[in-house]
Amino acid sequence: MNRSAFLGPILILLGAFMFMRGDIELNTGTIFAYFWPTLFVIPVGVFFHWLYFSVLHRQAVGVLVPGGIVFTVGIICQIAMLFDSWDVMWPGFIFAVAVGLFELYWFGGRNKYLLIPINILTVLSILFFAIFSLGSILGSLSGGQPIIAAALIIAGGLLMLMRNRQSV
Repeated sequence: MNRSAFLGPILILLGAFMFMRGDIELNTGTIFAYFWPTLFVIPVGVFFHWLYFSVLHRQAVGVLVPGGIVFTVGIICQIAMLFDSWDVMWPGFIFAVAVGLFELYWFGGRNKYLLIPINILTVLSILFFAIFSLGSILGSLSGGQPIIAAALIIAGGLLMLMRNRQSV
């Protein structure tokens, strides 16, 4: 494996982190605290993929299920650590299972029945991402409640105006 293919993304991630969190002192503890998914979890997922594609010569497709799950969980955890967004990123754990099953479907025998849990888990994950992201955005907008109250008043007024126009 080429050293720059491994080191390049790590340097980009470290540089982006330093731009975002310029006030944090960069030392060994900080690196382990913020980058533990990149250091420990993502390499395990990459290992399972390497095992399937290189060592097992595409013979044991089952190793891609934990590989896909662990790799996706590592990415979700890394994003959550960098942006302190665990409250929004938790549906990624549901999506991770869908990724692992999709790899089993894609590289396995393309069993169409695997698409049922894959689609259910993906839609559920996207739904939870949307709900919690919207809730987080509304909550961060200066209290959120006045904005929601104003939107409800405007929506109610528009509904009343539309009703009055239809009955005339």
